[in-house]
Amino acid sequence: MIMQDDPCKKIPISCWIVQIMDPLSDILALLQPKSVDTYGVVSGGEWALDFPRVYEGIKFGAVARGGGWLRVSGEPHPFRLEKGDCYLLTGQPYWLGSDLTLEGEDARTVFVDLKTRVARYGPHEDVFLVGGRLTFDESHKVLLTGVLPPVMHIPAGADEAATLRWTLNQLAKELSDMRPGSSLVSEHLGHILFVNALRLHMAREGGSSPGWLKGLNDPRIGRVLRVLHAEPAKRWTLEMLGKEAGMSRTAFALRFKTLVGWPPLDYLLRWRMRLAARALVSVDRARLSEIALSVGYDSESAFSAAFKRAMGCAPKHYQTRIRRRV
Repeated sequence: MIMQDDPCKKIPISCWIVQIMDPLSDILALLQPKSVDTYGVVSGGEWALDFPRVYEGIKFGAVARGGGWLRVSGEPHPFRLEKGDCYLLTGQPYWLGSDLTLEGEDARTVFVDLKTRVARYGPHEDVFLVGGRLTFDESHKVLLTGVLPPVMHIPAGADEAATLRWTLNQLAKELSDMRPGSSLVSEHLGHILFVNALRLHMAREGGSSPGWLKGLNDPRIGRVLRVLHAEPAKRWTLEMLGKEAGMSRTAFALRFKTLVGWPPLDYLLRWRMRLAARALVSVDRARLSEIALSVGYDSESAFSAAFKRAMGCAPKHYQTRIRRRV
């Protein structure tokens, strides 16, 4: 239950809608990611762990010492993991081990009743894996999970992977040492590791399917996404957005839809409504007219119709439904 004197509830509505020219930060802020189950596992020799359940959110992992193999359900090929490698997983069961011929032990038996944040599996210690899981706001999680592949493998040898090393080393140290405040520090390091791994995936792959992630990697469409996120309430037209991209209206509209998966003004509508949805449940006593104006609508009726079209229900109904979950 949210306390009535929550200071976030008193922030003016305009502060919730002001955006910066960084769509990745905008969307991650909207998702409200939370680290859970940040952990490590020490093993070695012949070892294999099976994670057989479908899970919510995104799991991240990295090899702090040693190496092994990663096999993800539904993927045709396994991934070789070396020291410094990172990976992101988006919900499918998976297996980790030293030899692909080994049958994995159910990981739940290894982590049950754990007194520290590092599990020990077997007598050897030449392998140290760190990882965790991020969960997201239920209402908006599809913004991220809908544009990511089942597995993202970032090899340590990638040119950009040096940015991960400090975070990986610090997370391994926090999990091993268990100093005062380690749980909080590990949670924040988990966030940093996740965002950096996501950046590297974007740089290397550019988004494997249409979506905002793929659009950001295109110089022209990425520029348009940044201005849309910077000024969501502006009365944008296709002509204006085409000029931002340095393209004709027709060429721009086609390129945007090909990369992002939505026509430009449809994308803008959905982004505005996501911002409005956050304001509806984050700001106490916000008037519908204020929220409507903050996302570019002069009338409550026009805003309500657009919200229902994008979110599937009227604003007040959405507000009531989400607050009942809290």
